[in-house]
Amino acid sequence: MPTSSLNERKNLLFLLAIGNTIAFATWQVLLNNFAVEQAAFTGEEIGVLQSLREVPGFLAFTAILVMLLIRQQNFAILSLITLGAGTAITAIYPSALWLYFTTVIMSIGFHYLETLHNSLSLQWLSKDEAPKVLGQLLSTRAISNFAVLSCIYLYLYLFAANYFLLYMLAGCITIGIGIFCWTAFPHFEDQVAQKKQLFLRKQYWLYYLLTFLAGARRQIFVVFAGFLLVEKFGFPIENVVLLTLVNAILTFWLAPKIGALISIIGERRALTLEYVGLIIVFVSYAFVDSIAVAIALYLLDHLFFAMAIAIKTYFQKIADPADIAATSSISFTINHIAAVVLPALLGLVWVVNHSAVFLIGAAIAGGSLLLSQLIPDRPTMGQETKLSAAAELQTSE
Repeated sequence: MPTSSLNERKNLLFLLAIGNTIAFATWQVLLNNFAVEQAAFTGEEIGVLQSLREVPGFLAFTAILVMLLIRQQNFAILSLITLGAGTAITAIYPSALWLYFTTVIMSIGFHYLETLHNSLSLQWLSKDEAPKVLGQLLSTRAISNFAVLSCIYLYLYLFAANYFLLYMLAGCITIGIGIFCWTAFPHFEDQVAQKKQLFLRKQYWLYYLLTFLAGARRQIFVVFAGFLLVEKFGFPIENVVLLTLVNAILTFWLAPKIGALISIIGERRALTLEYVGLIIVFVSYAFVDSIAVAIALYLLDHLFFAMAIAIKTYFQKIADPADIAATSSISFTINHIAAVVLPALLGLVWVVNHSAVFLIGAAIAGGSLLLSQLIPDRPTMGQETKLSAAAELQTSE
C-alpha cells in the first residue's frame, strides 16, 4: 500500500472492516456444523453458546473504561487481533467448554471492534461524507463476506471439511491484518478529545430509542427469518449459503447508493422508507406460503438494514463531538439489550404461532416509523428532535 494511502484514516477503517468480516464470517458459517459434527452439541449447548456470544455485546459500554488506559485506534486494532485469535483457536479442541471459551474471546474482540469502528468512523468522517463512506464500508464488508463464503464453498466442494485448517487460516489472516494496521499506519490524533466516562444525555433520547428498536427488529430477522425458510419450506444448507452470497452481492452494489441517497433526502425520509418497507416485509412474512416470495422477502429484509446508516449519521449531526466515543459504547449496549432477552421470549411465541412473531416485528417497525418522524429536516446540536426545535422556537418568541 502506498505511503500516501497509509496516511488516510479512511483506509484504516476499510482494513479493519475487511479483517472483521474474514474472521466473523468464517466463524459463523462453520459454527453449527462444527459444533454438531465435532463437539456433539445439542440444542441445549448451542443455546448456551449463543447466549455467551451476546454477553460482550451487552457489556460494550465498558469500552469507554478501557479507553482510559489505551487510545481508541490502538484499542480497535487490538480488538481485531483478539477476534482473529479467538477464531484461530476455535477448532483446536472440540468440546463444549473449549467452544464456550473461544466464543467469548472471539466475541469480546468482535463487539469491541464494532463499537470502536463506529466511534472512529463518526469522528474521522465529515458530516458531508459520512453517509457515502459508511455505505462504502458496508459494501466492503459485503464483498469481503462474499469472498470468504465463496472460498469456503469452493473448498468444501473440493475437499472434506477440515475445521481446524479453515478456522486457523481465517484467524491468522485477521491477526496479520491487525499487525499490519498496527505497524504500517501512523497514530491519528483525535480531532476532539473524547469524554472518558459513562453517561446518558437527555437530548439523545430519540437516538437511544431508535437504536434499541433497531436491535429488537434485527434479532427477529437474524433468529427467525432464516429459521422460517428451513422449518416451513425445508431450505437446504447449500441454498442457505447461496442465499447469503446473493445478499452479499446485492449489499455490495446497493449500499454505496443508499449512503448517497441519505445525503440527498436526509435521515428522516430515509428511515421512513426503511420502516414502511419493513412493516410490509414483516406482515408478508407472517402469511407467506410461497418459497419464492419468502426468498424475496429475506433479500429485501436484509437490504433494508443498509438504510440504518441514517441512524448513525443522525447521531453524528446532533452529537457533541466529544460525546461520540462514550455514546457509541453505550448505544451498542442498548442495541444488544433485545439480543439478550428477545430470542428466548419470541421462541416461546413461535411454538404457539410463528405468524405472531413477525407481526410483533411489524409493530416494532411501526414504533420506529412514528419515532423517526420526530427527526428534524436539519438535525443539529440544540435541534435534536422536532420537539426540541419547537421548544427553542417558543422560547425565542
